[in-house]
Amino acid sequence: MKSIWKGAISFGLVNIPVRLYSATERETVSFNMLYKKDLSRIHFKRVAESTGNEVPYDEIVKGYELEDGQYVVVTDDELKEASPEKSSTIDIQEFVSEEEISSLYFDTPYYLEPEKSAGKPYLLLRDALTKSKKIGISQFVLRNREHLCALKAQGDVLLLNTLRFASEIRAADELTIPQKEKVTANEVNLATRLIEELTGKFEPAKYHDTYSEEVKKLIEAKAKGQKRKAPPKKAATGKVVDLMEALQASLKNTKKRAA
Repeated sequence: MKSIWKGAISFGLVNIPVRLYSATERETVSFNMLYKKDLSRIHFKRVAESTGNEVPYDEIVKGYELEDGQYVVVTDDELKEASPEKSSTIDIQEFVSEEEISSLYFDTPYYLEPEKSAGKPYLLLRDALTKSKKIGISQFVLRNREHLCALKAQGDVLLLNTLRFASEIRAADELTIPQKEKVTANEVNLATRLIEELTGKFEPAKYHDTYSEEVKKLIEAKAKGQKRKAPPKKAATGKVVDLMEALQASLKNTKKRAA
């Protein structure tokens, strides 16, 4: 893995030099746009709406559109002045319980690795976070953008999770949630039983990105000149009107699978 940030964690008067690594990688199948007749690559041009002519890159400026349709032009130098200074430290400002943070706020996870000279303080912070069951809250700049982040112990590793700011979270009050409909105690009991029947240990490795897998199989088959059969589609289920009937049937099916 290649580190994407180098700095230090500041924990009171303790300084822990670390490197930051991406903890995830996205599985995607990318395609190029081609001309159907000869499979040559398609390229896009920067064309001015007013003239229809292609515009050189050095004649393009950035503009923010106002409500009245007018634009405010902002230069690269002005944006550079407004951008936050790059962080060299992750200063832990406070510690909180992870349960206090809604899952809405969690964004991207990163691994933190100690520099060779920082093994002991790294382990100290990791073990103290594990024992206290707390996570550290901080702000730092990564790739010219300021991030709110949570620092936690994840097994043997310190994990940094970027968090969304409160201003980035949309309110749910615009959603239409039924208020007049009532759920009976029997329905809740049956639904709870169904949840208990389906409860197991989370094993992420058993879940797969089936779409990407099928697309890769399709590409491999076509590259060999083979025609791949489409996977069978799941039969559509009919609309169930009686909620109790649906819950009871679900419980029966679950018990049959378990048997």
